[in-house]
Amino acid sequence: MAHHPLIATIALGLVLAFIFGAAAQRLRISPLVGYLLAGVLIGPQTPGFVADQALAGELAEIGVILLMFGVGLHFSLGSLLSVASIAIPGAIGQIAAATLLGMGLAWLQGWNMSAGFVFGLALSVASTVVLLRAMQERRLLETSRGRIAVGWLVVEDLVIVVALVLIPALSELLSEAASTAAPNADSPFSQRDIITTLAFTLGQVFAFVALMLVVGRRVIPWILHWVAHTGSRELFRLSVLAIALGVAYGATALFGISFALGAFFAGMMLHESPLSQRAAEESLPLRDAFAVLFFVSVGMLFNPGIVFTHPQALAATLFIILFGKSIAALLIVRAFGYPMRTALTISASLAQIGEFSFILAGIGVTLQILPPEGRDLILAGALISIMVNPIFFYAIDRFMPQPVQPKTADAALAASGAAVEEPAEIPITQLRDHAVLIGYGRVGSVIGEELARRKQPFLVIEEQGEIATRLQERGIEVVSANGALSKVLEAANLKNARWLFVAIPDAFEAGQIVNQAREQNPDLSIIARAHSDAEVDHLTAHGASVTIMGEREIALGMLEYALGRDAANRATAGQSPETDRREQ
Repeated sequence: MAHHPLIATIALGLVLAFIFGAAAQRLRISPLVGYLLAGVLIGPQTPGFVADQALAGELAEIGVILLMFGVGLHFSLGSLLSVASIAIPGAIGQIAAATLLGMGLAWLQGWNMSAGFVFGLALSVASTVVLLRAMQERRLLETSRGRIAVGWLVVEDLVIVVALVLIPALSELLSEAASTAAPNADSPFSQRDIITTLAFTLGQVFAFVALMLVVGRRVIPWILHWVAHTGSRELFRLSVLAIALGVAYGATALFGISFALGAFFAGMMLHESPLSQRAAEESLPLRDAFAVLFFVSVGMLFNPGIVFTHPQALAATLFIILFGKSIAALLIVRAFGYPMRTALTISASLAQIGEFSFILAGIGVTLQILPPEGRDLILAGALISIMVNPIFFYAIDRFMPQPVQPKTADAALAASGAAVEEPAEIPITQLRDHAVLIGYGRVGSVIGEELARRKQPFLVIEEQGEIATRLQERGIEVVSANGALSKVLEAANLKNARWLFVAIPDAFEAGQIVNQAREQNPDLSIIARAHSDAEVDHLTAHGASVTIMGEREIALGMLEYALGRDAANRATAGQSPETDRREQ
């Protein structure tokens, strides 16, 4: 095995992760615990086979790249900017609070200011993998809470990029400040050097972002579309991986940007492409496999001896990670007017540390800024906080449960903790005998284009600001808000409407919309979409006039094309009353 370190690391890492992960699942605890224990077992601190830590770390980095690429596929620049007002001050404030707490603990340990700064900064940044997996498992990634969390991660990533460049210079000045009243004239670093370095680093970041917006937005989708037209699934999968890994590596090699941030922007450039969903599906298996190796690599770094040699310092470190920075994040989110559930979700997602902390700890030890026990405390804090993190989410679900069927959509949104800003006043449309279209995605846009072609007056309710702006520029009347809010539906003048098309994919939210619309206009023709028999029943029970399930309509369309309309009609006539199209 020593002659094949890469194969041995991947094989044993995945096999042990599967065994311990399955055991953890059987015991009804998070599989992440099993992955971490697998890493401890093949790490240098336990007897037996020792995997290659450097290789495991690089393999884990591939998991981070693919994970952030997949997240970027679900985000547009507009959705990212929509949370900038909370993500930027929130992340910076939380990093500052955690860094100060870490510096305080370092001072109690007798370390100097430079060591305290690096230690505190390492405790302030959350793991990308852990946060995103937590959001994905709870289907929160595309909610307002998920967007805030991703925006928070991006800001943290940028802060770390700057910090990694400035730490050597800052440590030199801080060391001098601690030993003399004035800086040493012979020092290789000065305040001017720091300002120059900071400006250069920020310039690199802006250059990368500009390149991606000007060139990447056009070239990356074009490449993917060209490959798709070749008809080769193998080439398409290869192109997705090449784009994700290539852009991530180029961002690091040419611009000094982290792998994660480069991959995120690569995915975001593909967001508006119709192939983005397929790209996400193609990268999913590798993404999950390498994400598991990330947790294995964390377990390999753990030194159990720190628990016995520095128990009090470890307890204080865990307090800062689990509670100190989480409380700071909670207070910041609440200060911006977001609901308690949103604040708790964001703070829980940040109650752990990971890959960025390891990088900072490694640089600190290499530059002889951070003592080795500081690195061990960081690594132990990372492993334990990752193991404990799911408990925070369990506690939120346990003590702040969401009602299964709130009476109104407004109550549903409030219970979910989604930071939906209720519009103060929305003027009621003057349209009469019109259609109201909720959602202008892949389904809604087809409906809207046909209504426009027939010159049928219609109003669109669309939550995504970018889409709403484009429709307004075309002269289409739009309400840019969440369609489940009662004020929004009232502004659509449903009492005098002819049709309501509920084209959003979320059946639960659609049910709330249908229920309110039926109360406002008992005679309104409501057409909804569904993806399963259960969703059909749900929407019909709430008052939909007709509910159409896409899979059934695809099958009928294929039959009609191949065998004629009669065959499709016979198939429709032969369907059971519980199937895909249900009229009230």
